[in-house]
Amino acid sequence: MSLVGLIWAQANAGAIGRNGEMPWHVPEDLAHFKQVTLGSPVVMGRRTWESLPERFRPLPGRVNIVVTRDPDFVAQGAQTVLSLGAGLELAKRSLEPEPAEVQQRNNASAARAAAGDEVAALSPQTVWVMGGGQIYRAAMPLADELAVTRIDMDVPDADTFAPEIGPEWRIVDAGESFVSASGLTVCFERYLRR
Repeated sequence: MSLVGLIWAQANAGAIGRNGEMPWHVPEDLAHFKQVTLGSPVVMGRRTWESLPERFRPLPGRVNIVVTRDPDFVAQGAQTVLSLGAGLELAKRSLEPEPAEVQQRNNASAARAAAGDEVAALSPQTVWVMGGGQIYRAAMPLADELAVTRIDMDVPDADTFAPEIGPEWRIVDAGESFVSASGLTVCFERYLRR
């Protein structure tokens, strides 16, 4: 079983972008993003793909899937799809083990369960949606989990915003605020659907 997670960093008022870029540089958030998504497929829109520095495309250690309306668009090192639904389906298929792996996973899961680690025994893999704004809005009703970095910063000329986190979500990890290397106050939060 796989879950759908959304991961983003937002400044005050939900700002996530300005002119196709993140209006901040927070090394700790980049490390957090890598830690959360490494080994999982990531789904993103074309503009998010293009906003990544070329040297980081595709994001290493992850299946990269780019959603675009342009059937001729090529994302070197990534797979392209024409809809979010197709992207999520492709990402979920990438998590399906080969037949030989199924028995290994079943054995490992049974061993963890026997050791009393029920959470690890049942932990599903997550497909991470990483933006941008249109993709987040379309994926929000399909999501099971949110990983949100809050950055205490005003971005008055922001043009891209995070989706609203409504009452259907419960916070399961509020995280501790800290001052990042860039001098901004940051907090990592995690939400699960009620």
